[in-house]
Amino acid sequence: MDQYESRLKEYIENNEIKAEHLHFEQSCHSVEDAAKAVDNLFGKGVDQKEFVKNICLVDAEGNLIVAIVKGEYRVDIKRVSELVGKKIKIATPEEILEKTGYPCGGTPSFGYQATFLIDERVFEKEVVYSGGGSQNSLVKISPLEMQKTNKGKIVKIRK
Repeated sequence: MDQYESRLKEYIENNEIKAEHLHFEQSCHSVEDAAKAVDNLFGKGVDQKEFVKNICLVDAEGNLIVAIVKGEYRVDIKRVSELVGKKIKIATPEEILEKTGYPCGGTPSFGYQATFLIDERVFEKEVVYSGGGSQNSLVKISPLEMQKTNKGKIVKIRK
C-alpha cells in the first residue's frame, strides 16, 4: 500500500464512511483492468457497469470539477460546462495530483475539495467500485454513501 492509498484509507476510517478499500497487485487504471482485478480477488465475474470513472475537469479559475459516470459512459463536457456555467477543460495529470492529492488513474470519488457531479445512472447499482488512491486500488461503496460523502449533485452528465 502506498502513501496515497494509506491517506484515503485513513480518510475513510476517520470520517466513518461505509466503504471498503481494496488493494491489488495489478493495475486498476482502466475499467477492464479493474474488473479483472476484482474478478481475481473475489473469484466471480463482476459487471463492468459496477465501476465508476472520476473525470477531473478544471475551469478558467482553476476550480476542480469531478464528473462521476459509470464505466461504460463518457462525460459530456459541453453539458458539464453548461451545468457549472463556466468553460472547462480536462485536467492534466499534474493538475489532478495537485488538486486532489491523488495520482491520475487512482483518483477517488471523495476526500478532497471539488464540485462533484454524479451521473444519475450511477445510482442504478447498489454498490460501485471507484478509484482507491492509486492505480492498484479501488473503493467499494454504495452510490448513496458516495454522494453523501462528496455532497455531489445528481445530474445527467453522460454522452
